[in-house]
Amino acid sequence: MLLLPTGVITFVLSLIIGHFLAEPLNVLVKKTQAVRSGADVTLAPDGRLHEADELARTIDQLVRKTKSQQADLALKEHRQSAFVSDVAHELRTPLTAIRGNAEMLQDPDLPAELHAKFCSIIITESERLSRLTNDLLTLQRIEADNAPMELSRVNLKNLAHNVLDALEPILRDRGAHTQVVGEAPDVLGNLDRLKQAVTNLVENASRFIEPGGHIIIELFGLRGNSILAVKDDGPGFGDVDPKLLFDRFYRADASRSRGTGGTGLGLAIVKSVVEAHDGTVEAINLPQGGACFIVALPSIQEVAA
Repeated sequence: MLLLPTGVITFVLSLIIGHFLAEPLNVLVKKTQAVRSGADVTLAPDGRLHEADELARTIDQLVRKTKSQQADLALKEHRQSAFVSDVAHELRTPLTAIRGNAEMLQDPDLPAELHAKFCSIIITESERLSRLTNDLLTLQRIEADNAPMELSRVNLKNLAHNVLDALEPILRDRGAHTQVVGEAPDVLGNLDRLKQAVTNLVENASRFIEPGGHIIIELFGLRGNSILAVKDDGPGFGDVDPKLLFDRFYRADASRSRGTGGTGLGLAIVKSVVEAHDGTVEAINLPQGGACFIVALPSIQEVAA
């Protein structure tokens, strides 16, 4: 006779225990379904069942990672869309100039002096189009290359002198006086890319100095970093937010930059190269006039013997 009550009690207890075990899982299922539908639901463990709590933590981490990846993807797509738009805008100007001047050359009654003028404009705009294309390819290669860089020990003073030697014809034509001062600890980096970055900084400075102006590359070490600063005595960049200078195609004065041959990508390339080396780059206006671009790269830490 006792078997029936005992069986009933056991059955009831099993239902209660089953409900206790299943309820946290049911709640977790509903929350997961809500998250899948786009609702902002927290998946924090409620402490009622250890296994359910562990599952909640795992799902919550997965959801956070997925949202982060989605945000990164959306940002990347936005940047790509903006980049394509900027490229189209930048290409339109030289192409319009080339076409317009080419059409003028079709005039059989065009005077010889105007013929030479229009041909010169076409050549100039074609050269600018070529520089823009090369800079675009350089920037795309730096930012899209996921392969490890070939790194070696780089002496920044030697690098600075090599850059000035390579740019000597351009600097001489622009009447620039150049100098390398100071010393900085060696860095671990890709020589070609670092040379590209320093070249862009020096060439950028040379566009804005007056004939007979000065460009100084200053080197020193600071708090575990090797500092390379490119200074000039030009007009500086005014009240512009320094961070904007490193954006693609940004120009504080678009007409002036086009007149000096800039593509608006040189400083963006510098930023990409420096950040790929775990470094930083910033710009400041010098109190005495002129601009200073400061690159900080992690120094090679020498091991004491």
